[in-house]
Amino acid sequence: MRIRQLGNSGLFVSELCLGTMTFGGSEGMWGLIGQLGQDEVDQIVKGALDGGINFIDTANIYASGRSEALLGQSLRNLGIARHEVVVATKVMGPMGDGQNNRGASRGHILYQAEASLKRLGLDHIDLYQMHGFDPLVPMEETLEALNSLVQKGAVRYLGLSNWAAWQVMKAIGLTQLRQLAPIISLQAYYTLAGRDLEREVIPMLTAEKVGLMVWSPLAGGYLSGKYDREGKGADGRRGAFNFPPVNMDRGYAAIEAMREIAAAKEVSVAQIALAWLLHQKAVTSVIIGAKRLDQLHDNIAATRVQLSADDLSRLDAITRLPEEYPGWMLDRQSTYRTA
Repeated sequence: MRIRQLGNSGLFVSELCLGTMTFGGSEGMWGLIGQLGQDEVDQIVKGALDGGINFIDTANIYASGRSEALLGQSLRNLGIARHEVVVATKVMGPMGDGQNNRGASRGHILYQAEASLKRLGLDHIDLYQMHGFDPLVPMEETLEALNSLVQKGAVRYLGLSNWAAWQVMKAIGLTQLRQLAPIISLQAYYTLAGRDLEREVIPMLTAEKVGLMVWSPLAGGYLSGKYDREGKGADGRRGAFNFPPVNMDRGYAAIEAMREIAAAKEVSVAQIALAWLLHQKAVTSVIIGAKRLDQLHDNIAATRVQLSADDLSRLDAITRLPEEYPGWMLDRQSTYRTA
């Protein structure tokens, strides 16, 4: 398990991050994603730490806060020293009725940070992330609120999730102009079945030295190898909760190639999907979730899978994004300065 620097910061995290969306669900969407109780959570957390993972990501909205509570209790049950684990959580989603119980306002951020710390049973959050972009709240208000949490020691570092490139860039400019705590990471969806991030976001992250955390690296299980061309699979997970959206034709073409590469290397299709991400220079850490220990162990084993240049070229050719403007013009004109 390699350890990587998260953005332009002094925080170092494992190349795989344990996601906790499977913790504590009971009904509705969270029940479909996972219903792990405390004993099962303890097993998953221990398995992740034993496998070399030092990075765990949760959110206040996961199972309405129960995910955070189960994670915090697990760290105490396992006797994990605080400095040995990097805990990340997120804020923005609705945590109650009314417009003031959601979003990126100063009041919601400060209240939810305190609530997350209480549920986790921690004195600080290592990485606090805005879970999405709020179009109604001035970005200055959001960033000032986040900065105040860093100043008082409740939060160590700041990140964003599911923001467009221009939004991240504006946030970076404001933090620099106002001398606020910097944005060190972006959590975003990125897979062989969904490479949209490569158009604008990844070039921006690379230029600004912002770390990339990848969520849903198996495209909601679609890249596990269990699904056919119509998206029907053994566990029916995507049939009940079809997210994130996937272009089935392009996605299945990738799966067919991944199956051949996986068979040649005697590994799982899921490991090829994860290994591809770990071979991308822009990726700092890939978030993996699990309902069972065998799933977790299979995912961790992806860190040992080496893809050859031919493997990477084959997968790239099948899943490459169609050309769009201004990308094709930028590529054409960049030849003017090629050394």
